[in-house]
Amino acid sequence: MTYDAVRSPAEGLAHHPLVGRPGKVLALHLNYPSRIAQRGRTPAKPSYFLKPVTSLAATGETVERPPGAELLAFEGEVALIIGSRARRIAPEDGWSHVAAVTAANDLGVYDLRVADKGSNLRSKGGDGYTPLGPASIPAAEIDPAVLRVRTWVNGEQVQDDSAGTVVFPFGELIADLSQLITLEPGDVVLTGTPAGSSVIEPGDVVEVEVDVPGTEHRTGRLRTSVVEGTEPLPEYSAQPAVDDRQRAEAWGSREAAGLEPSFELTEDLIAKLHRVGVATLSAQLRKHGYNQLSIDGLRSNKPGSKLIGRARTLRFVPHREDLFRSHGGGYNAQKRTFDSLGSGDVLVVEARGERGSGTVGDILALRAQVLGAAGIVTDGGVRDYSAVGELDIPTFSGGPHPAVLGRKHVPWDSDITVGCGGATVQPGDVIVGDDDGVLVIPPALLAEVLDSAIEQEAEEAWIAARVAEGAAVEGLYPLTGEWRRRYEAEREA
Repeated sequence: MTYDAVRSPAEGLAHHPLVGRPGKVLALHLNYPSRIAQRGRTPAKPSYFLKPVTSLAATGETVERPPGAELLAFEGEVALIIGSRARRIAPEDGWSHVAAVTAANDLGVYDLRVADKGSNLRSKGGDGYTPLGPASIPAAEIDPAVLRVRTWVNGEQVQDDSAGTVVFPFGELIADLSQLITLEPGDVVLTGTPAGSSVIEPGDVVEVEVDVPGTEHRTGRLRTSVVEGTEPLPEYSAQPAVDDRQRAEAWGSREAAGLEPSFELTEDLIAKLHRVGVATLSAQLRKHGYNQLSIDGLRSNKPGSKLIGRARTLRFVPHREDLFRSHGGGYNAQKRTFDSLGSGDVLVVEARGERGSGTVGDILALRAQVLGAAGIVTDGGVRDYSAVGELDIPTFSGGPHPAVLGRKHVPWDSDITVGCGGATVQPGDVIVGDDDGVLVIPPALLAEVLDSAIEQEAEEAWIAARVAEGAAVEGLYPLTGEWRRRYEAEREA
């Protein structure tokens, strides 16, 4: 297939860099690490959705935001145009089946996502929701890893990323799709968008360009104008509906959407947490009606250390030979999760209290430390226990065990609600640990519980001073009567 053939316009789609009429348009959900970081979930394998061929549009055309909708979003992407039939090919052969690349805008209406429960049919399949062009770059002349995608909204650049950063290389995507779906000449594969995707409104102009920096290989700018639709959806069609989660995802963050920022474990809160013990926090949680927030049966390999951070979670399921063969080797969920840790994260591992196998060792613990994680909590065993103990990062566990993961566990999934040491832990929960144990604190409770705990610590310090002076504990601990009045007076002073 020649470059000229690739650049020839498709019937009814002037200036399109397509071969005839494409049979299908396939789009990838997540691929760029910058976008994955925004979404807060790391895909183990690529996942896709279909876009109708009727969603294709050329440069310079308009796209409608449906009446009643507020969240039309752009996504600048690299589009691959298939040049030869691909069926069950190997990853190293994937790129040879691509004739050319061009710029794409994977437009979508977040207001309609709920209508099709993940298929994206209506939210991303509307007429004109897949502009491509204006020109293409021959695949045989470039290394796909050097491609760059950039997007501008009303002349201001909002996206800029390199295909060299993607989690799933383009040739691998072609091979993966070809295992069950025959790719044919003219098919289009959208390869994911980087961070910077956001909401656009009627009157806005979006431009996307793909190029190889420092060369003449470029697509030119794909230009799309947004207009307000005039035909409302009839009653028998699903109507636009949004919530704050959809707003945050469409805009890229809660702050960009004008929403109250999500909970942040600030330096001030961390400083306060360092002032109070886990035992005091536990007592205050009980006073607030929470009796099941202790992660039981664990011990620290760094006595005297304090653990404070936000929960990230990892779940192991009981060992099964076939599942370990499919999920236990290679870059499995355990390794991916450790690689994704960030500053202040505490990795909480659900190992079902099974201590007869290691759930973390010195290499992964070191990786967590290098990435700035605040600690590791597992109700399973720890390999290389002494070596892990020599690291700066605190680890709370069921104790040492020399066996490898595959003896009792299969690494399964991450960043979900888990059970650890009898406590339910959700991603984002506040985790606090010291020599008395480990607690889970729901973020919404933290400020109130923490202030009460600080007051309790001050009160108990005053009581301890009186006991040291020789006072009996009757009426003093807990404070009642005259002792209470004396304490309040000194506190006011």
